[in-house]
Amino acid sequence: MQKYSVNQHFIETILAWVNSGEIAIPEIQRPFVWDSSKVRDFMDSLYQGYPVGYIIAWRNPNVRLRDGSLSEGKKVLIDGQQRVTALAAAILGHYVINKNYQRVKIKIAFNPIEERFEVQNTAILKDKTWLPDISEVINGSILKVVREYLKLNPDANEEHIEKTITTLVNIPKKQIGLIELSPDLNIETVTEIFIRINSKGVVLSQADFAMSKIAADTEYGGNELRKAIDYFCHLAIAPDFYKHIVDNDKEFAKTDFFQKMQWLKNENEDLYDPDYNDLIRVAFTSQFNRGRLSDLVSLLSGRNFETRTFESEIVQHSFSTLKNGVMNFINETNFKRFLMILKSAGFISSKLIRSQNAINFAYIVYLKLKELGVNSVDIESYVRRWLVYSILTGRYSGSPESTFDFDIKQISSKPFNEILKEREEAELSEAFWNASLPQSLDTSVASSPYFHVFLASQVKANDKGFLSKDVLVSDLILIQGDIHHLFPKDYLKKNGLDRNKYNQIANYVYMQSEINIKIGNKPPKEYFNLIKQQMIENNRQVSGILTEQELLDNLKMNCVPMEIMDMSIDDYQDFLTMRQKLIANKIKDYYFGL
Repeated sequence: MQKYSVNQHFIETILAWVNSGEIAIPEIQRPFVWDSSKVRDFMDSLYQGYPVGYIIAWRNPNVRLRDGSLSEGKKVLIDGQQRVTALAAAILGHYVINKNYQRVKIKIAFNPIEERFEVQNTAILKDKTWLPDISEVINGSILKVVREYLKLNPDANEEHIEKTITTLVNIPKKQIGLIELSPDLNIETVTEIFIRINSKGVVLSQADFAMSKIAADTEYGGNELRKAIDYFCHLAIAPDFYKHIVDNDKEFAKTDFFQKMQWLKNENEDLYDPDYNDLIRVAFTSQFNRGRLSDLVSLLSGRNFETRTFESEIVQHSFSTLKNGVMNFINETNFKRFLMILKSAGFISSKLIRSQNAINFAYIVYLKLKELGVNSVDIESYVRRWLVYSILTGRYSGSPESTFDFDIKQISSKPFNEILKEREEAELSEAFWNASLPQSLDTSVASSPYFHVFLASQVKANDKGFLSKDVLVSDLILIQGDIHHLFPKDYLKKNGLDRNKYNQIANYVYMQSEINIKIGNKPPKEYFNLIKQQMIENNRQVSGILTEQELLDNLKMNCVPMEIMDMSIDDYQDFLTMRQKLIANKIKDYYFGL
């Protein structure tokens, strides 16, 4: 059976579909990933008559409306979103949201004499040989444009100018191929087709498919829900975006969604800045007890998994349930309390958490346990422990969907403390703490999740920076304190060690910059002699530590073996092994104290 049809359509037809909503563009309100130069090159290809590839659309499965009729559905753009958005920006003059969540126009200039496109800039605006914005030309009068251009450039060849401007204006008359997928295909098949057709470019995720489905709906408030998701993510990163919503989307500003997210306008916390993928995944998983976003698309299409039919009641219920999930996610109390829990575990900065999936599922755990009526004190402990457990085991690294699906079903079916106990016994055994974790700490990867958990444990314990009397590790993390090599890098390099050895994370420690400067490139034995001397002389020439007990306490909280004070290059490997074990033990105590 043919699973698709192929037809050529005028660009102006495609753009008309965009304006009318016939085509739903998944990324219409999310950052546009093409830079301006790529839009320029795209317009040049169209001008030259070069092939620009096919766009792929999927007409949503028909659903039965309340009046008994069948909806035709909208064309959901699966591939070609960047090209279509580029066309709307360059030809129609539409605004796009850039990577910094700024609403901008991409203005492409054209030189009729040289037949050359360029991104508009200050120099072009001063140069009469350029038409500074092709959207104004294409949507204006050819005769008027030609006449005014020749007036400004009297030496230009009139016939040539007429020809080139006419070619420019006729770009919307060029054709683009549209591959339209069969409406009865399921999301899994659509995904497979997409992967096989297009292995390049910006591949749309399952969240993109879900967002497409949401954006295409007008009957159950999907278009409004899509805005809520996008706007929240925008505001979380750029609170100034609030004014844009108020000024430019007055209808949305009247919705319950907007009332629930207004708190973000004064919020500058960046510990957890979710994108639409994060928000959809958390809202869906916590409300539907499923982890695969392909299931969400199917449910929003009305699919009955048992009968394999499509039912309007399922569509309505699914949109309502997803709305509840989004409302729970953006709720100020929920969001801020979750951030409080993260910070209470020592994760006070986003740079300490490299796994967004781990944070996402921790928020799912919070929302789900709250829904189940679990005691609030227990929720805090469970969320902290699950987050650290998932980071240490890499539980949600890579593609998390199957793991999300398994875990949420477990959480929904039996007490959370039982689940946690089972996982700890299976994956956090004594062998893990005594062998596996120390071995994992044998790495030069500075972004190691194990090192970040160690730092979180220090924050949790209110540990002081290395050789600091009063300054905390938390202060150093937040104000960009130095990561110091306990065995100085230059000292190790001079002794023939390579990068993988001198940059071992077991050789890292947070330290005040002023102390770091005073230590310099001195080997441990030498700079510890300075510390001992200052304790005798009470002169604080290196740091504020003046007693032996203060020094020993500082070494302990930083997991630095006392033996370092007498170590040389010959002892470096032994030092690393000793410190890896000390760090592992500290993380263990930290975890079971959460």
